[in-house]
Amino acid sequence: MELRDVLIRPVITEKTTILMEDGKYTFRVPLTATKVQVRQAVEKIFNVKVEKVATIRVLGKVKRMGRTQGKRSDYKKAIVTLKAGESIEFFEGV
Repeated sequence: MELRDVLIRPVITEKTTILMEDGKYTFRVPLTATKVQVRQAVEKIFNVKVEKVATIRVLGKVKRMGRTQGKRSDYKKAIVTLKAGESIEFFEGV
């Protein structure tokens, strides 16, 4: 897996913007991505030092459309904690 394929997109919500103040950044990653791959991708792409990576598997919700029932896809989130003094400039305008 290429490093650019590991980070699908950043997750920007009220909760994650509060976490950004503590140096924690959240990304959506493939279900097959490991913590080591996420660490390497963030360090290479953003030129920062990663202290810790936590991954969470989020199960898709069951949704109804009239009588039929469907399910959203499962996905994985990675919360990346950077070393003290480090930040990702990509998120600074948020």
